[in-house]
Amino acid sequence: MAPPKHYAARLNAFKIGADIHWPGKNRITTIDVLERAASAGLDAADLNYPDHFQDAAPTKLRNAMEGMGMKLNGLAMRYYTESGFKLGAFTNPDKEVRRAAIDVTKQGLDALAEMGGNLMTLWMGQDGFDYSFQGNYGAMWDHTISAMDEVVHHNRDIDIAIEYKPNEPRAFALMPDVATTLLAIKEINAPNLGVTLDFAHVLYADEMPAHTAALIARHSKLLGVHLNDGYGKWDNGLMVGSVHPIQTIELLVELIRMEYDKTIYFDTFPDHSGLDPVEEARTNIRAVEQMWSVAEELANNAELASAIAAQNAPLSQRIVQAALFNR
Repeated sequence: MAPPKHYAARLNAFKIGADIHWPGKNRITTIDVLERAASAGLDAADLNYPDHFQDAAPTKLRNAMEGMGMKLNGLAMRYYTESGFKLGAFTNPDKEVRRAAIDVTKQGLDALAEMGGNLMTLWMGQDGFDYSFQGNYGAMWDHTISAMDEVVHHNRDIDIAIEYKPNEPRAFALMPDVATTLLAIKEINAPNLGVTLDFAHVLYADEMPAHTAALIARHSKLLGVHLNDGYGKWDNGLMVGSVHPIQTIELLVELIRMEYDKTIYFDTFPDHSGLDPVEEARTNIRAVEQMWSVAEELANNAELASAIAAQNAPLSQRIVQAALFNR
């Protein structure tokens, strides 16, 4: 299977060093950061709603991206732009706030449809709790299931992907792991609902990425893959393969076996260290393409398949190391 056709990355990272890259420019627009991202070799983009639509309408953004040769991968909702959602968007105790969250999500879906896209990612970081006795867990779950059910039926031609994360900004997320997320998807039971797998979030949830991908494929749909890395303590957003190269390759093997052919999105944070976002993105692309070639070799390795079938870890590790280190 050929390497991914399209790569996208976190657009806000390309505002780093704005005073140097755009000297004298007072306001950096969404189109500005798209152009800088394109210079890094990225040929797809995810836009945040409503953040990235403050200075340009959907049609203008679509035309600008087409002119840059960039594909729209999808939109991602960002409820944190509204201070009223601090106690939750879909889990908020105030019915009117929950309605506002649902309505702005529908507006995002309409903007996505206007741009010709078909993937909306929901990261519900603000939906959770911080203290014992703070929330009614059953009510919070019911409100979320009801809201998501309404959202997925707003436009059945658009896929909705849940991107789970154990916590942050809330101490506990309502959907912190793959099992809980799949339970919610089972309850909603909509064909256009699935999961976005974020590598660092999976590590953070104490899960194995390839195992998580297999579970998603078995019980739902893998709609998006965010590659990055970290130490499993929080959402580090490090460069791909910089800490867990073997786990990354195992995930890529699983993606190859699943014939996953969607855009790879780099959810990394060069801003934490003040890295050049263009060079960081180029490094991520190179890492994926190099590891993908190793993963292709392993995906078709009969000896490795036999070792895995026997759970022969010493043999499987030797085979992986030989492919990885070419010796």
